[in-house]
Amino acid sequence: MTENPRNSVTLRFLAAPTDIGHSGSVDAGTVLEWVDKAAYAAAVGWAKSYCVTAYVGNIHFADPVNSGDLVEVTATVVYTGRSSMHIHTVVSSGDPKAGGPTMRSQCIVIFVAVGADGQSIAVPTLEPATPQAILQRDDAVARIKVREEIVEAMKGQEYTDAGTAEKVILRFLASPNDVNWGGKVHGGIVMKWIDEAAYVCATRYCGSATVAVFSGGVRFYRPLLIGHVVEVEARLVYTGTKGMHIAVQVRSGSPTSGELNLTTYCLTVMVTRDEAGNSVPVPPWLPVSEEDQRLHAHARELLEIRGRAPGNRLPNHLLSH
Repeated sequence: MTENPRNSVTLRFLAAPTDIGHSGSVDAGTVLEWVDKAAYAAAVGWAKSYCVTAYVGNIHFADPVNSGDLVEVTATVVYTGRSSMHIHTVVSSGDPKAGGPTMRSQCIVIFVAVGADGQSIAVPTLEPATPQAILQRDDAVARIKVREEIVEAMKGQEYTDAGTAEKVILRFLASPNDVNWGGKVHGGIVMKWIDEAAYVCATRYCGSATVAVFSGGVRFYRPLLIGHVVEVEARLVYTGTKGMHIAVQVRSGSPTSGELNLTTYCLTVMVTRDEAGNSVPVPPWLPVSEEDQRLHAHARELLEIRGRAPGNRLPNHLLSH
């Protein structure tokens, strides 16, 4: 691991055969785990205290990471609030025999510094000193309003048995192997669970193996503890021309109480690919119940909100309407 300058950390390693998932390349969940680890290292280096993942912004998985690839994950603190750090994270990979890594994905991750009592604490203010740093700061600030709109749109959505769409629920205990440096479940592990549940849901719906091409609005509401019962619910809420939009909620709670509380929520877009690696059309899903229609409209609203973020636009299937 190298660190230069003080607000930036780069992790470098080879993608191992054990990192390969169902698609034959590294799953999105594993990439998100790497992103969270690098961002955590940058956050702790800046805050000089323990930090927790609060939010992971939109991340597109344009190209696969393969076994044996040289992987670089660079995390740079680009903006600070009172206790929060907005960290621009870039994942690059490539065959080490063929030259340098190529950028595969990037996103903003927000960490919050916390003290020994678990309450947020102030962090040093970042003052960008170069034109590039100023642009990165301004881009992070411009995304704050969009992120707040996404969080507000996601808040209060209900998922009940009245929905008729494809749905899967994974249940298990959070094990000591999932622990982070604060004694709780690592945020990257939670995102890996999200990817696995979305994979099962999308694959059941279309009848073919699927891969994630996008994950967004990953908000961590409360910590998930080792030994807790975990429930990961993934539900199809919308289909575009090729993408299956899967809403995923993670709930957890003590096995002695029987009560599960929402810890994390996000929306993942999955696709199925042909032998050449190109995404192919999927059967359109049509909402049936009132809840189906509400969640279908919710997914379209999120697409429109994200389309207003810097550098983003509406998907082609919405532009044609």
